[in-house]
Amino acid sequence: MKNSINLMEVFNIFQNKESYFEEINKKQSNRLIIKQIITICAFVFVYGLVMGSYHSFLQSIVAGIKLIVLFLSAIIICFPSFFIIQQVLGSKMSMRQMLIIVLSGLVLTSVIILSFAPIVIFFQLTGGNYHFLQLLHVAIFIFAGIFGLRLMVDALKYACEKKTIYPQIGVTVFKIWIIILAFVGIQLSWNLRPFLCNKNEKFKMFRKYEGNFYTAVIYSVEHLISNKDIQQQDTVKYSTHQTDTTDIKNDTTSILYLIKK
Repeated sequence: MKNSINLMEVFNIFQNKESYFEEINKKQSNRLIIKQIITICAFVFVYGLVMGSYHSFLQSIVAGIKLIVLFLSAIIICFPSFFIIQQVLGSKMSMRQMLIIVLSGLVLTSVIILSFAPIVIFFQLTGGNYHFLQLLHVAIFIFAGIFGLRLMVDALKYACEKKTIYPQIGVTVFKIWIIILAFVGIQLSWNLRPFLCNKNEKFKMFRKYEGNFYTAVIYSVEHLISNKDIQQQDTVKYSTHQTDTTDIKNDTTSILYLIKK
């Protein structure tokens, strides 16, 4: 099957990157691009199911669909600027080759994200609160994104150094484009929220546009810290109360003993 692609091929990147990048430069079929998109959609949808299951079944379905929209929208919005700028800089790579490289990075990102699903399920079952899970998901996406973007950079460096079809300055410009892609993804995720809904809240397809992603993360961190402080204070109060109760009992016993005597 010459035009087919095995999903396990993604993991071959860790073993032999050069042979993987060689395949990217050879394969330019639309079929490969479609299968990469299907892989991304399938993996992020499953992770969305896990993410939304913290609230309800309906929330899990909606979260899965929203993640698909998030990834595809980020590609549609950012790829044209990336391709045009690279052509201006003198890149000899075709649009298909560039798209395959970008999608390869997102495939790897989606694979890593999905691999964290069991960990998310564990924390959901063992009583992880809303704000903790919110920060956990953010950390997972950042961690997976770093690996995906690194793969894209390595593929472009290979095209530059081994194939001489990509300009050296293009790699530097791509790193700037990565920052733009990250900001677009963050803004899209904020507009599409909630992905993870608090159990105490009713189901909502979308929330009112207020605040921003960064203040929400800071708020979640502060909420976690304040909760820990409250729990520690409650523990101290309980221990003090227990000590006072014990002292009163001891005093009462001593008085009764003296009376009897």
